[in-house]
Amino acid sequence: MGKGENAMIHNVLTLNNGIEIPQLGLGTWFIRDDIVADAIKEAVNIGYRHFDTAQAYGNERGVGEGIRNCGIPRDEIFVTSKVAAEHKTYDEVMAGIDETIKKIGLDYLDMMIIHSPQPWEKVNQSEDRYVNGNREAWKALEDSYKAGKLKAIGLSNFRIGDIENILEVCEIKPMVNQILLHTPLELVEYCQGKDIIVEAYSPIAHGEILHQREIAVIAEKYGVSVPQLCIRYTLQLGAVSLPKTGNPEHMRTNAEVDFEISPEDMKMLKNFKHIKAYGQSSHFTVY
Repeated sequence: MGKGENAMIHNVLTLNNGIEIPQLGLGTWFIRDDIVADAIKEAVNIGYRHFDTAQAYGNERGVGEGIRNCGIPRDEIFVTSKVAAEHKTYDEVMAGIDETIKKIGLDYLDMMIIHSPQPWEKVNQSEDRYVNGNREAWKALEDSYKAGKLKAIGLSNFRIGDIENILEVCEIKPMVNQILLHTPLELVEYCQGKDIIVEAYSPIAHGEILHQREIAVIAEKYGVSVPQLCIRYTLQLGAVSLPKTGNPEHMRTNAEVDFEISPEDMKMLKNFKHIKAYGQSSHFTVY
């Protein structure tokens, strides 16, 4: 066990297909391909067993290198990647899945999810929700799942209408929806009502939450940092939490969240609406 390891790092949730997923994982957005393998190894030493990457991150090769060389059996690691948001045909998605598995150097992925219902350049710029394209992408995920290439499949940044579009035609129900989990909570409640686990990327609100005095006051009450409070909040909502960092000390403190937020403080956090923008990430689809 790694130094300072916390019991929370071993907690798991069960997807709707029976697969267990570690509730706390490491996001790898913005960690370069040439250094991410070392970050994975550091995280494994601390106790992490869940790693999240994407075709768009440009670091799948390095993530795979870290997983293969971390000294932990493959079946004890959960690794997720994401279909490029621009891929909206069956053939594009199938080719992309095969390329990801080749790049990452693993026999299978634990999960693959559609990164966004819209291509990035169209996010919040178009009314087109790519109804047919997302259905084609989902069919490719289903077929890859049935072929054993993927152990689980899901969505990311999908709104309620986008999810319903998939549910209307799917053979296999989505297992997760990965979103920026702050407000509103309607989407969270919808997903949980459909037995779709919510995953929280950037639980520290792309850093913007650090500027909110009301949140700092609550963190001080529990003797924790604002990031620790935010991560614990997402975990208590029943979500998977995916804080991103390449800093081993931050990895360690992010896992030290074995405390309980009171019902009163959870209610305040659920209704906190003071964040008006997310810096350079303000164009994302789901807040």
